[in-house]
Amino acid sequence: MRERAGVNMAFPSLPASTFVAVMLFAACAQSNNMYDDDPFQPVTSDETVSVGGTVTLTCRVAESDNSSLQWSNTAQQTLYFGEKRALRDNRIQLHKSTPTELSITIADVQLSDDGEYTCSIFTMPVRTARATVTVLGVPGKPVITGFEDAVSEGSSVTLTCSSSGSKPPARLHWYRGPDRVEGRPNVVESNPKEPTYTVTSVLTLPVTRDDNNAMITCAVDHPSISGGEKRTEQPLSVLFSPIVSIKPESDLPREGEKFHLQCVGNGNPEPMSFKWWKKDGELPPLVKEDGSFLRFEVLNKSDNGVYLCQAANGVGQGDGSYTLLVQGEGDISEDPTAMSTSSGVDHAVIGGVVAVIVFIMLCLLIVLGRYLIRHKGTYLTHEAKGSDDAPDADTAIINAEGGHSGAEDKKEYFI
Repeated sequence: MRERAGVNMAFPSLPASTFVAVMLFAACAQSNNMYDDDPFQPVTSDETVSVGGTVTLTCRVAESDNSSLQWSNTAQQTLYFGEKRALRDNRIQLHKSTPTELSITIADVQLSDDGEYTCSIFTMPVRTARATVTVLGVPGKPVITGFEDAVSEGSSVTLTCSSSGSKPPARLHWYRGPDRVEGRPNVVESNPKEPTYTVTSVLTLPVTRDDNNAMITCAVDHPSISGGEKRTEQPLSVLFSPIVSIKPESDLPREGEKFHLQCVGNGNPEPMSFKWWKKDGELPPLVKEDGSFLRFEVLNKSDNGVYLCQAANGVGQGDGSYTLLVQGEGDISEDPTAMSTSSGVDHAVIGGVVAVIVFIMLCLLIVLGRYLIRHKGTYLTHEAKGSDDAPDADTAIINAEGGHSGAEDKKEYFI
């Protein structure tokens, strides 16, 4: 009775049930604080690994009282107790063991290794920590179906791409050449015998002749794929009628020479049937049809005219034309464009040569002028020799002449 009264005196406004709840909450809060600050509490981390990879599980404590650390698998089977192996599985190896750390590795990880692993330390009380290992299922290379035969121009093609074995489900993307195209939303189905998924995507494309040999790509995007995407490519084959052109053997057919025209058809499939005729008349007697070729044994000006070819490939047909103009011996057979180009080149060469010659002549004139100026100065100096010290002009002239004569006498003496 006294204890109850004491309680009521300490908490006069709280009923007994509320008091008990408050006390339990305080105890739990104190227990959590002690747990967070517990140096013997093991610490682990969650890991993610792909099927076939290797994962390392590490358990640490801040302090050790010489109690052993232990790792257990998802079935609570002991894997390692300190340095001692407990489960005979060669995929599981000891990585590091100290009083404060126990690390193990699991190689060749399988989907069955996915789950929660437990690290324990056998103190009083026993403390534990859990680490979740997430195993990623690697998706298989995508498979494209629905394109067994070629399709005709103007129709549509429906392609299906599928990839199995992913966990979590993969994402599929479509590309036409380098450009991404949108298919229908991915369809995800779980596989019955394992925790993986099969993903499917459908793409419908209208096709034209420009899509012939275009590359359609299905790519798989998944976190387990390192270095990008897995992809599969499928070239399109589109059937279309030929586009026809006629190529001459020479751009300047000459009278009296052999000559031929070739009918070229660009289609899918390649055209195999060709037909030749001349507009507004029959083929000349010396002209022969040879499949895609029209051969002229001897060209004559009477062969001038418009020639037509029709090529067919089973899908459709196309026509092409060529105007033949035979050049006679007296005709100007040179190509005006080529003549103009050649003339332009010749003029450029001639202009360059003339410029070089003018430059050389100018250089010679400058050198010659300097030479003459220098020698003229020397002559004047010799003429004035002996006249510098004369008292008057007459004496200077006599001295100059005498000096000149003396020079000549000396010159004759030495000779």
